[in-house]
Amino acid sequence: MLAPNCNKSLPRRFRRLRVVVAGCGDVGLRLIAGQLARHGDRIGVVASARRSSQLAAIRALGARPLNCDLELKRDRARLASLGRHLVYLAPPPNAGAEDRCMRGFAAAVAAAAARQRARGAPTVFPGSLAPKLVYASTSGVYGDCGGVLIDETWPPAPASDRARSRVAAERQVRALARRGVARTMILRVPGIYAAERLPLERIARGLPAIAADEDGYTNHIHADDLALISWVALFRGRAGRVYHASDSVHLKMGEWFDRLADSAGLARPPRLSREQVRASVSPMMWSFMRESRRLDNKRLLRELRVRLRYPGVDTLLDALAATAASPPL
Repeated sequence: MLAPNCNKSLPRRFRRLRVVVAGCGDVGLRLIAGQLARHGDRIGVVASARRSSQLAAIRALGARPLNCDLELKRDRARLASLGRHLVYLAPPPNAGAEDRCMRGFAAAVAAAAARQRARGAPTVFPGSLAPKLVYASTSGVYGDCGGVLIDETWPPAPASDRARSRVAAERQVRALARRGVARTMILRVPGIYAAERLPLERIARGLPAIAADEDGYTNHIHADDLALISWVALFRGRAGRVYHASDSVHLKMGEWFDRLADSAGLARPPRLSREQVRASVSPMMWSFMRESRRLDNKRLLRELRVRLRYPGVDTLLDALAATAASPPL
């Protein structure tokens, strides 16, 4: 799965593929752990973070940590110049409908390409030589689709500043592709879960879910699968493509909470009307609960040929139950 045009006649130190991970949180760490374990010294990873604990975790996995604030122009320029295989996992700023960090990062990628042109590289890169950028966006860009099954051609209709900032970031990414600066792939990511990322506290607090006849659909992806998808998209993704980085199960949100509650031995959340739930949860939580859509992931499975380790949440819940039932050694 590594770059097919690596020259195997070169010394090993010159054949090493460098991947840059911008905004390395939990998913980025999973990407590093999985790919360094698989490819060893054939790849080198540079990963940016801000917290000392994240930088230490990056170093412990064998990657090169970079203390980088994506709000700062000099840090973005430094990061964008470090490699031709880029995975951008950083979320947008908490406020506003514009992602300043991605806008600046895209400009830094373009500037790095301009410096290469000044050294004699072509004005527009051939497809096989252009830098590759995978951007992790969100399925929230679609807004409320009324529970319809949608593919990647469905028009975005963001209903929150958080989603609008993602749409703005996608425009920046697409502009790089139109200008021939980079080959870009966009992942539209739904709710991320893992054993350590389940909303069990919410369920334990008895916060309500929407009554079944008024409830909407939600979509999910396991953090390990998202890490794999982000990597595979670098090498199998088609330039300019959008992919739904989602698993293959469509659940209503109340069903999702019920399955988690049953697995953890907790009481199922009470079911209330939509208006009652809206008055009982935070505005942020309601922004997720009010939208309903089902993501079609056929393009992900057919084009990227990804084999999901967790095709649905029950795969994880069954594994957790089996672990809990196993007697200690």
